[in-house]
Amino acid sequence: MNPRITQKKTPVTLLALGISLALQAGVAMAQDAAAPATGTAATELDAVTVTGYRASVEKALDIKRGEAGIVDAIVAEDIGKFPDSNLAESLQRIPGVVITRDGGEGRNISVRGLGPDFTRVRINGLEALSTVGSSDGQGGTNRGRGFDFNVFAADLFTQLIARKTASADVEEGSLGATVDLRTARPFDYDGLTIVTNVQASYNDASESAMPRFAGLIANSWADGKFGALLSVAYSERETVEEGSGTVRWSGGTTNGGFNAASPFKDALKSDVYAPRFPRYTLMEHDQKRLGVTGALQFKPSDRTSFSLDALYSKIDAKRDEKYIEANGLSKSSADGKNQIVVNNGEVRNGALVYAEMDNVDIRAENRHDEWSTEFYQVSLDGEHRLTDNFTITGKVGTSRSKHDNPVQATVMMDKLNVDGYSYDYRGNPNKPVFNYGVNPTDPNGWTLSTIRLRQNYVTNDFDNGQLEFSWVLGPSLTLEGGVQAKNFSFDSMERRRVGNEATSLPNFAGGTRIVPVNMTELASLNGMSGSPGKWVVPNFNGIANEFGILSGEGIYALADYAASIRSVQEQDRGGWLMGKFGFDIGSIPFTGNIGARYVKTKQTSSGIATASGTPVSTTVSREYNDFLPSLNVVAEITPDFLVRFGAAKVMSRPGLGSLTPGVTVSVSGSARTVSGGNPALDPIRAKTADLGFEWYFSEGAMLGVGLFYKDIESFIQATRESRVYSTSGLPASLLDNLNASVTDEFVFSTPVNTPGGDLTGVEFNYTQPFTFLPGKWANFGTQLNYTYVESKIQYVTAGGVMAQKDDLIGLSRNAWNATLFYEGESWSGRVSATNRDDYLIQVPGTEAGFDSKGLGVHGQSGTTFVDASIHYRISDQLEISLEGANLTNEPQESWVANPSVSLPLEYSETGRQFTLGLRYKF
Repeated sequence: MNPRITQKKTPVTLLALGISLALQAGVAMAQDAAAPATGTAATELDAVTVTGYRASVEKALDIKRGEAGIVDAIVAEDIGKFPDSNLAESLQRIPGVVITRDGGEGRNISVRGLGPDFTRVRINGLEALSTVGSSDGQGGTNRGRGFDFNVFAADLFTQLIARKTASADVEEGSLGATVDLRTARPFDYDGLTIVTNVQASYNDASESAMPRFAGLIANSWADGKFGALLSVAYSERETVEEGSGTVRWSGGTTNGGFNAASPFKDALKSDVYAPRFPRYTLMEHDQKRLGVTGALQFKPSDRTSFSLDALYSKIDAKRDEKYIEANGLSKSSADGKNQIVVNNGEVRNGALVYAEMDNVDIRAENRHDEWSTEFYQVSLDGEHRLTDNFTITGKVGTSRSKHDNPVQATVMMDKLNVDGYSYDYRGNPNKPVFNYGVNPTDPNGWTLSTIRLRQNYVTNDFDNGQLEFSWVLGPSLTLEGGVQAKNFSFDSMERRRVGNEATSLPNFAGGTRIVPVNMTELASLNGMSGSPGKWVVPNFNGIANEFGILSGEGIYALADYAASIRSVQEQDRGGWLMGKFGFDIGSIPFTGNIGARYVKTKQTSSGIATASGTPVSTTVSREYNDFLPSLNVVAEITPDFLVRFGAAKVMSRPGLGSLTPGVTVSVSGSARTVSGGNPALDPIRAKTADLGFEWYFSEGAMLGVGLFYKDIESFIQATRESRVYSTSGLPASLLDNLNASVTDEFVFSTPVNTPGGDLTGVEFNYTQPFTFLPGKWANFGTQLNYTYVESKIQYVTAGGVMAQKDDLIGLSRNAWNATLFYEGESWSGRVSATNRDDYLIQVPGTEAGFDSKGLGVHGQSGTTFVDASIHYRISDQLEISLEGANLTNEPQESWVANPSVSLPLEYSETGRQFTLGLRYKF
């Protein structure tokens, strides 16, 4: 079936219209009320007003100090005032939070060594999920529970809070943290407020300047009983990602092995590893992001209040990927690796780092993606104080994240049996030297070999409702409780060509598949020096327009790929009860909470399974319950020195893509994968304990140390192995039209429950304005934090046999942040650096020699990103700013390793980003 596309006014659109009308009326009322007041003048007192970045730091510390649990916060003093324009990049300033990037900007977060799937995100108090697409090297379309923060502009939010300890009143699902995102509300401002922020952003890799805009209008009237707010953020972003890649390294006997007549015999050994797809890479990203928030607040009395919030965000993206590669090194057929003659080479630590070859197939490809993610959320909450001691609150809301990837098309052209090919990784392994045996910039003699067409669609829906009460039983005891219902649905599908992508090809005007010169273009590396730095690729637009390959008709018709149609329906029903207490032991006041949360999870998973070699539509249902007690205690040793302790049982539900039955077979570029699901997966459960010490030794200053421990009782691991498809027992029909055969090697991946392990760590946090210094030096201040995390998890093989114990995937043992800021009367500025250690992205590795027997792993190198900003306040209303991100052009680098050798996988640079802005507040 074709995805149904309808156009209608969303609740966000209707609410925005109502808010804009209300605001216009409010502006008129405010102007009418602007007459000068008369009467006796009030006595004016001298006061110190803290503004800007320093004010945001102080507000964040106030939030941290006032909580019973262990939390960290980032507060925007006003729209466009977050430390970074990207939400994930703002969150990385919090101790224990590190991020992963895609296309040069933050996408996901990990907290205290636990990856994106272990963090729950709430927007205005309601859980939500947003997902986007990416290149194959970055995991493709997100079909998990990890929240993609790059859907949203940071300008839409005023407050980010990371809750690192559990309490009964915070919903379940997180092992790392629960992150609360809050949008602005009209009662946050005093009367009529209008703010605009206009910026131009320049990337030195793409050499393009792009616009950014944010605006907000808010007002309240009727003696503060009614308020309305509307904010808008829009930005465009063009970046270029340049680098190199190998995909993986495999032994000399894989894919049929090299030609036995090769003079360089070491290359034929099973424990000598060569790159599968040695190449340079060029990716061009073009994004447009729009965000709108709206809010209405009504407070008819001091006892009653209502808030209606709406959030809409859409990111539209295009991405072009251009490669030239020796694909023959990864082909299993007789005309693939088996025909390659290795004439000469050099082996270092088991790796064939240099080779001269004949009979090598060369491929140039151009992939074009168009995708969008549209997110909306509407929520209504209310509070009514029935008596001075009893209050009820309620909240209902709905959200949807809809990811559409209607264009994922790749055009490939080949030159076969090329002699004189060589690669050389002996120098800088991330900048290898290639000799293709032919001139890589020569557009003549290329043969059209493949036209691959795909479409991907993922939709996540959340419906939430909760009712809570708070009953003050006495000066030192408050009883709170509530019930919550959540309905969640995940739907995913893929569409593929009906015809074979390698044989259902058109002829050009000359009656052959030889690509005309005018149907090619030149790909060039600009910011990175490559060898070569230029190569020819198919002209995607020219070929697409010539043959109508995106028409969906004729030989380019697409159909639903049955094995990829899958869904998960989840119903969560829970209730909680918690006591907030306060008492003294001697002269030391203690406050905190103790409670428990009970939740019942009902899941229904659907997909295509295989029975006796035949694909069968399958639905699996299951239920499980969790009882989750929690305790948080704060001891006020002195008014400025606090000791915190927290303990809890927590759980995290399995990833969505892991729950569906059956398998999905994919051939995309260099990746051949078979991904299986497991609807019987149990959630990950753990016991946690936290101990924190916080010294608020001065206004706006804090020194803190936090210890944390998690006993992860169970875990979910995706086991991987590389094997020939025909040995799997799966039907050959799943490979129809995929340009692959049953003799090809695929990476098979299946999620299983495994033993867990302990996770321990420590956080240090230091914040201080230098008010003790003389003169303008007192305007400086600093924020420093450091996190150390350690964890050993028992990994298993695809056959269920115990493999190595190693670090948790995504865990950087060391991470730190450092910020030096200045906040003067006119000038302000900030320089920040954030660092994370190397971390693992796959355990064990895939290929023989890097699998469990070889104690192999895939990993990502650590990074240090440096950002800076400077602001000049022309007047109380007008401010000019200049910001710089990734000032050192920090690269992203992944690798595969065993105890003997570490070899490159992917490497990329995305350039520096500079932003010039003008901000005006009415």
